Formats: sequence, structure tokens, C-alpha cells
Amino acid sequence: MKKPPIWFWQIALLVMIFIIWHIATSPDLIPPIFFDNEYRAAFFFGEPAKIFNAIWVWFMSGEIYPHLWVTLQETLLAFAIGTLLGLAVGLWLGLTPLASAILDPYIKAMNAMPRVILAPIFMVWFGLGIWSKVALGVTLVFFIVFFNVYQGVKEVSPVVLNNARMLGANASQLLRYVYLPSATSWVFSSLHTSVGMAFVGAVVGEYLGSAKGVGYLIHQAEGAFDINTVFAGILVLTVFALLLDFVVTFAENKLLKWRPQQAETETT
Repeated sequence: MKKPPIWFWQIALLVMIFIIWHIATSPDLIPPIFFDNEYRAAFFFGEPAKIFNAIWVWFMSGEIYPHLWVTLQETLLAFAIGTLLGLAVGLWLGLTPLASAILDPYIKAMNAMPRVILAPIFMVWFGLGIWSKVALGVTLVFFIVFFNVYQGVKEVSPVVLNNARMLGANASQLLRYVYLPSATSWVFSSLHTSVGMAFVGAVVGEYLGSAKGVGYLIHQAEGAFDINTVFAGILVLTVFALLLDFVVTFAENKLLKWRPQQAETETT
């Protein structure tokens, strides 16, 4: 008998989570053991039916589209700019040992800094529009990509590098055929994490000060103690983060065809 595909179990697990969530927050199904009559579990954890209803109303009425478009703009810009900067600086410092040694303590200090505290400063510099949120997202994405690219360049096999030099490869050819292929797998590994960080930067910036965006909707719902709308916003952001991660995975599979397919070796 053929085993069900992995996506079947993934969907089954998700359905089970929502079923348990619904049962745990339904006063008619489970008595309030840990909560009194006034503050039931639904007050703290929401109710899946009402959460999905809020999402349905958002999309059917069109209310969420302007907010979602702003958040997606901020996320994509932060993701693209942070990735390009991380790639460029990572390659530069990986190929320039002197500059790397000079800037090493400063880079470590900036990476150790909690970037969320920069959000008010960015709002002063760039205002309450999208660019303050983009700037915050860039700071989150940049260091993830930078350290992975930097490490990828450092991990180039000396044997491959010396052989390429013996064959007469110049600096540009070494960069194109040796360093970049070595760093590519590290880059895509970092991009999966960077997708989430770009969303974090956008939403946190909207949460601290904005007039549009999904983070703004979540902040407004939180002020009204509307936990269902808060979870609705979180679910919407999660779905779009997964879609963006799917795009990254698709590009990764296209560009890294030479990499062994672990899934195939595990199933055989």
C-alpha cells in the first residue's frame, strides 16, 4: 500500500491543531477549569471560527487590501535591499582580509545591538511612511545574509581555489566560478530566515507608528482587546510569509540543481 505524501500529514497536523484549539476555547465543549465564567479561554486565545470569519470579512469587503499592500511593499523592499547589501558587503569583506580585520569589531557590535530600538530613530529620520519600516527590515535582513555570505566565501575549498589559479583564472573569473557558487547555498540558507525577518521589521515598525499596514490593524485590535482580530492578522501575515518563502525555495531549486536531493535519497 502506497504511503500518503508528506503534504498530507502536514495538512492533517494543521487541521488537528485547529480542532484542538476550537475545542479548548469553546465553553460548550470544555468547562472553564482554569478560567472563571467571566474570563474563559476564548478571551485569551481567541476562537478559530471567529478568527476565520474576521479574515473572510477583511478580504470580501476589501478592507485589508490597502493595508496588506503597504506591508508587502515594506517587506519586499526590506528583503531585496537587505539581501543585496548583505551579499555585496559579505563578498567584499570575505575577499578583503585587511578590511575584514579592521571592521570586525564594529560589525559584531552592530549585530549585537537590538535593532528594534532603532525603530524610533528611523521614524525621526524617514517619517511615518514606508521607508522607516523598510530601514528597520533592512537592518534585520542584512546581518543574516552578510554572515552567511561571508562564511560561504571563507569556506571555499583551497584545493579548488588553487586549481583555478593554476589554470589561469583571474580575479573576476574566481569570483564568478569559485566564490559565488560556494556562497550561493549559504545565501539561500539565509534567505529562508530573512523572509521572516523582513516581515518582522515591517510589522514592528507599523506597530510602533503608522496609519496603514497589517501591523497597524493588529495594534488597533490589541487596543480594543479584540484577540480574534489579532490572531487574524497574525495568520494573514504567516500565510504571505510562507508564500514568499515558497518563491525563495523555487528559485533555490532552479539555481542549485547540482545539489543532491535529500528527499529522494531518504525515500529510497
